[in-house]
Amino acid sequence: MSAITTPLGYRLTVSGIAVLNAVSPYIADFNETHIYNPRWTPHAKFHAAQTMLLGTTLGGLTLALAWSRSGSVRSRIDLSAIAAGGFWLTQAGALLFPGTAVVDPEFRERLPRVKGMTITQAHADVVLLSLLGFAWWRARRSQPAA
Repeated sequence: MSAITTPLGYRLTVSGIAVLNAVSPYIADFNETHIYNPRWTPHAKFHAAQTMLLGTTLGGLTLALAWSRSGSVRSRIDLSAIAAGGFWLTQAGALLFPGTAVVDPEFRERLPRVKGMTITQAHADVVLLSLLGFAWWRARRSQPAA
């Protein structure tokens, strides 16, 4: 076990992202737009449920890695960043598949708007991955190489 602890700022940043991983899929999907949408097939609902559970699992894993005291600090920093970023990277990557969209057209008005611009999941992906990348870089730089 390393005597050097993971920087607190990194732990708090990655923990905030972990909580978003765990909670935001339920906010976005456990409603009439997804799970309770009568037009969705059971298989589509299965994948919505899978996404919610994946977010919860990755959020919990991120928290466990970020706050653990076992193993090398650099490994904990790297693995917690991968776990936290995995949800947002796969979500962004899903937009590259044919026929996918951030939101169905009938629910587009539910997306938040800032100064006339519609804020989509793609914006959140970029912001959160950038924040995570910066926090990871700073934390990694603060730790001596093993």
